Amino acid sequence: MTMKSEKTRPRAPLDRSGWIEAAIEVLAEQGVQGMRIEVLAKNFGVTKGSFYWHFKDRQDLFNAVLQTWRDGRIRDIHKQSVAAPGLEREQLLHLIDVYGATRNRKGISIELAVREWARRDAEAAAVVEEVDTWRLECTRKLFVARGVSESEAKSRSLLLYAYVFGQSLMACERYDPGIADFKRWIAELIVRE
Repeated sequence: MTMKSEKTRPRAPLDRSGWIEAAIEVLAEQGVQGMRIEVLAKNFGVTKGSFYWHFKDRQDLFNAVLQTWRDGRIRDIHKQSVAAPGLEREQLLHLIDVYGATRNRKGISIELAVREWARRDAEAAAVVEEVDTWRLECTRKLFVARGVSESEAKSRSLLLYAYVFGQSLMACERYDPGIADFKRWIAELIVRE
């Protein structure tokens, strides 16, 4: 079978979750403006009727995409921030490593697309704020469990996420051969006692 015939071959109808996942892929690549029903249907090789079978309208899809992103982020944050008593420091270092890694370009693309969307849409902004609050609250609890005061725990949580998101967007691997050592030093500075 040639590539051309594979491209034009109709896909099986998408279910609701399939539409949502496909829309998230488009969101990561093209932003919210790329999530147009006609374009999505054409790209997926299905009819607009498939879309309307699962969604009331485009806003319904937008809401489902935001809900899916939010639920996935909160579930992941919760999972990544659970620590046995006495192991909070190690868990914080793990969080810095996981969220600061540049290896997940797709995740970073989705994060950036949702944040760009939130700059122009109040509902998206509310979802981003909810996710950020979860992130900050989960790390705050880890810092407090280590004996850090409430106010300092909040500050360190903000610093932790500012660092991991900021450095994950930077292309700094060639900055210095010792960049891995710099990153470890910064992580240790954030979680110090």
